[in-house]
Amino acid sequence: MTDTRWLDETEMAAWRAFLATSHLLERRIEEQLKASAGLTHPQYEILVRLSAQPGHRMRMTELARGVVASKSALTYQITQLEKAGLVERTTCPSDDRGVLAVLTGAGMRCLEQVAPGHVEVVRAYLIDRLTRDELEVMTTAMRRTEQALRG
Repeated sequence: MTDTRWLDETEMAAWRAFLATSHLLERRIEEQLKASAGLTHPQYEILVRLSAQPGHRMRMTELARGVVASKSALTYQITQLEKAGLVERTTCPSDDRGVLAVLTGAGMRCLEQVAPGHVEVVRAYLIDRLTRDELEVMTTAMRRTEQALRG
């Protein structure tokens, strides 16, 4: 049996600050996206990722890894985006078993409409509150944590 390494005061302060900030920022982002276009944050991230790909399309499995969602959660979000006419699903030409998510013209227009407000929220509550050095440290720390979690 191993001894638990409890968090010291500095570690606990960092953990609590991270939790509070991430929850509050996520709530603010969700509010903005819902008000602007009726989107959830995962749906917005799907549209962003598709817009950045050649042909505005990605394999569902690759998209799930990128948006950090289970396949079933991604399928649900894609279904909702399909109902709204923002995304289509099609079979992969090189692999009949593969499914592609494809951003529609309406999806691109929606993204173009919503993105400025999203960036305003991210800037107002995170980016513009930190120095360049702080942003670089945060990026390094979060990437290290992400790599450990992705294993």
